[in-house]
Amino acid sequence: MTDLEKIRLESGELLPVMEHFYTIQGEGAYTGKAAYFIRLGGCDVGCHWCDVKESWDPAKHPLMETSQIAEIAASNCKTIVLTGGEPLMWNLNPLTQQLKNLGCTIHIETSGAYEMSGILDWITLSPKKTGLPKNDIYEVAHELKVIIFNNNDFIFAAEQAEKVNDNCKLYLQSEWSKRDEMYPKMTDFVMKNPKWQVSVQTHKYLNIP
Repeated sequence: MTDLEKIRLESGELLPVMEHFYTIQGEGAYTGKAAYFIRLGGCDVGCHWCDVKESWDPAKHPLMETSQIAEIAASNCKTIVLTGGEPLMWNLNPLTQQLKNLGCTIHIETSGAYEMSGILDWITLSPKKTGLPKNDIYEVAHELKVIIFNNNDFIFAAEQAEKVNDNCKLYLQSEWSKRDEMYPKMTDFVMKNPKWQVSVQTHKYLNIP
């Protein structure tokens, strides 16, 4: 990477893009809605059960001009989802401003482990024990999505729910390989704690990205 590329990466004019694609949102409050996903490379939170570990090293993914990313995304759909990896590792101000200029609504899926940036309409906070969220993001999160891998994650979910704002939607979602074991337990938990909802990875059942 050249010195100029490093400067432009830091400023958000370039971003490492693992993939970008038009599909159906499979999780959370907007399940079933068409959206254009931009998956940015780079993550150091390090969840052992992560299903996109290939996203972790940003150097493995090509740098793209934010203007090009925005134009491609907006030409396909006006609902944009920024995901990763961990998208907040990067300065999202230039990309989100350009998307806004093109009339887009912008969602983000984040662990919250980095400082907020960008113009964001919907914030999905998916906290991880290996890199807890910054305090500020709890105040602005629209939905809390806790991944359930083992029984201790129910305790973690309850702890995280105490920190979010009163309007934040609460979702439990099984780690995919544990779904047969965990969804019955999640059903029982939600019935006892009805402020929570179950989120199912419907895109995997639909066999789409």
